[in-house]
Amino acid sequence: MGLSSPAVHERVGKLEAAGVVTGYRAVIDPAAVGLGVTALVGVIESDSVDDHGLVEAFAAMPEVEDCWRVAGSEGYLLKVRVTDIPALEATISALNRVRGVARTRTTVVLSTKWEGRHGGEG
Repeated sequence: MGLSSPAVHERVGKLEAAGVVTGYRAVIDPAAVGLGVTALVGVIESDSVDDHGLVEAFAAMPEVEDCWRVAGSEGYLLKVRVTDIPALEATISALNRVRGVARTRTTVVLSTKWEGRHGGEG
């Protein structure tokens, strides 16, 4: 596009101010920091559930990296990263003890082909 550095800086500033750019982050290799197991955990809620309480409980667990509210039989889908399978078992047990969680369904990730769109393009 041939924009000067000040023009790029101004454009990025406008995108940030408009809420289009919501933040920046460092992307790390989970295995390099000892988090060798990734799992997707579907959470089936009990009939009388407080969504706010569930989300707060999930947010308080450092193993829960992402949390999505989803349509279907599961109300939430969580991405969990832990050191090993015993740690995954402990995390699943902890999730099942959260008030409002009826049960969970876990899928263990065997390998990651890419995460985020940056890895899948090109």
